[in-house]
Amino acid sequence: MEKWNIDKEHIKGAADKAKGAVKDTVGKVTGDTKMQAEGKVDKAKGTARNVAGDVKDAARDATDD
Repeated sequence: MEKWNIDKEHIKGAADKAKGAVKDTVGKVTGDTKMQAEGKVDKAKGTARNVAGDVKDAARDATDD
């Protein structure tokens, strides 16, 4: 059975990406370029958190062997 190790970075990353996608879409629809830019920043922050989570996972996997 495969063990699921989801850390806080992956969860926060997914939340940031979702929030960013909503802001980006609302900004596009309403013509609010500031909100659209905030959405892009949030999506980038989410991607960075996911990468940090991947690094943590790789470190944990390396020490488990």
